[in-house]
Amino acid sequence: MFQNTYQGKRVLVTGHTGFKGSWLTRWLLDMGAQVTGLALPPDTTPSHFTLLDLEHQIEHRQVDVRDADAVQRLVADARPEIVFHLAAQALVRPSYQDPKGTWDVNVGGTINLLESLRQVGGVRACVVVTSDKCYENREQIWGYRETDRMGGHDPYSSSKGAVELSVASWRRSFFQDREGLRLASARAGNVIGGGDWAPDRIVVDFVKGIAEGRPLVLRNPEATRPWQHVLEPLSGYLDLAARLYQGEGWRLAEGWNFGPNEENVVTVEALARALVSAWGEGEVQINRDPKHPHEAGLLRLDCSKVRKGFGWHGVWDFPETVRQTVQWYRGQHGGEDAKTLTGKQIDAYGAAATHAKLPWTI
Repeated sequence: MFQNTYQGKRVLVTGHTGFKGSWLTRWLLDMGAQVTGLALPPDTTPSHFTLLDLEHQIEHRQVDVRDADAVQRLVADARPEIVFHLAAQALVRPSYQDPKGTWDVNVGGTINLLESLRQVGGVRACVVVTSDKCYENREQIWGYRETDRMGGHDPYSSSKGAVELSVASWRRSFFQDREGLRLASARAGNVIGGGDWAPDRIVVDFVKGIAEGRPLVLRNPEATRPWQHVLEPLSGYLDLAARLYQGEGWRLAEGWNFGPNEENVVTVEALARALVSAWGEGEVQINRDPKHPHEAGLLRLDCSKVRKGFGWHGVWDFPETVRQTVQWYRGQHGGEDAKTLTGKQIDAYGAAATHAKLPWTI
């Protein structure tokens, strides 16, 4: 897969102790990559990173991306060929509580990494992961395209828009050599899947509610989001980085949307009731809170550029996305090993992508 690009490659993953980062790290290891991770310790108990025992399978380094000197030392030591930047404060509501900290991590941390890559050199491909919330949300019914205006109402969303502007600036200012670093950004939809225990997430609240015998309470049931399994955008990031690494990859050094298919764009309430149906138990309650901080009501991505550009598209539809997510948590809840569960789902996703004849599987 991915033209065997990752076999034996030195790969740096920032944010590898997080939900998406741990899935990405496991997938890279399965493909034979030599992974170095840069992140703070996991901030949840349990954590997917810990359950997979990744600390003992990679070069695990606890570094704060806000520490520019430490970031540069790590980059110099690791000498990565490919970089995935996922380290971030990734939640909307906490960004209202600590807006400066959110910007320091998301914007300042990204600039620290880019400066390290510029100073140290040697990196061939870098994908900076932002968010579908990087766009100036106008509550429009059509999806946002890569050429739409960056923005964001809340501190988290606006910080992601600022990251996109920073990446574009550094690319134009410092990374124009076609034989040097190829720098791209990736914007995903609302990601769900096994192994996420972050607060203020609908799937996490549902799973905890099942364990504790309480209902899933929705404060904004009509909010519409592009839901996708965690492996969907990760396949896009891996595909993009592999293409950047290759000969003409400099042509792809820009921003890309990796959102789900249209049928995966549904309301929060629809997701909640699908979770109950897939699990076979649980209860959904509506408790609208007019005082809760502003969040976008309608959000979707237009992914026509990546479909035309290199044939990437989603593999699992909405029911399968929910089924795979519930299957992981039910298995873990029943005592099944997280390593086995995660490996099975990576294999299942790869098989589905192969059946769909996605270019990265050929």
